[in-house]
Amino acid sequence: MQAIFPELYPWLRIGHIVFVVFWMAGLFMLPRQCIYILDHVPGSAGEAKWADRMGKLRSIILTPSIIVVWILGLALAVGLGAFSGAGWLHAKLLLVVILSGYHGWLVAQSKKMARGERPLSEKTLRILGEVPALLLVLIVTLVILKPF
Repeated sequence: MQAIFPELYPWLRIGHIVFVVFWMAGLFMLPRQCIYILDHVPGSAGEAKWADRMGKLRSIILTPSIIVVWILGLALAVGLGAFSGAGWLHAKLLLVVILSGYHGWLVAQSKKMARGERPLSEKTLRILGEVPALLLVLIVTLVILKPF
């Protein structure tokens, strides 16, 4: 794609990076919002307010961002022919699949919390809030260094 559409390639990269930032921001915010909802009694007005905020975060930022990240990322990889012989890309994709699974699991947990369930403690949520950061460090390292 870089050779075929040289003027399009940088824009795809820009879009991919921008939506990765949006996605990561949402993944950092959602566990924090889950912590805030813990302070409110199920069925209370405070819980409803945080449940609404979590729903908006999911529908306005998280879901659109993950979709765009995957579409643009796969388009870039296919366009560059990076699937053949790029071990770093396979490792990156594995980490992105793990991050996507984490995203789905966390969304499911936040929906439970919005319904009044409390499946996760504050301590667990604080630890879970670090998962995206760790995966991001590994993914960016693979992309920049391309070690294999």
